[in-house]
Amino acid sequence: FRKEFIKMSNNFKELWNDPNFIDETQKSIIDFEVALIGALIEARESNELTQQELAKLAGLKQPALARIEKMKVSPRIDTIIKVLQPLGFTLGVVPLNEINNK
Repeated sequence: FRKEFIKMSNNFKELWNDPNFIDETQKSIIDFEVALIGALIEARESNELTQQELAKLAGLKQPALARIEKMKVSPRIDTIIKVLQPLGFTLGVVPLNEINNK
């Protein structure tokens, strides 16, 4: 199993770094979604909320929130804001140079 994982991991790295497979814009979108959903899950857990509880506060159904957290869907901005607000967060626009200097 470990050997197959390493091979799969190397294949992923090769594809990730292949500009013919994925361009910088696509990489940025994926990185943003992973960071956003990770932060959302962290915020939900630090507020000691279940998916069911947060979904109710956000006006969503729990399965919809689960799909977002599992990254099975790319939620609309208004849906993200609905989920973030009960957690005390919102989205913002940040200059790239601020992100790159962190």
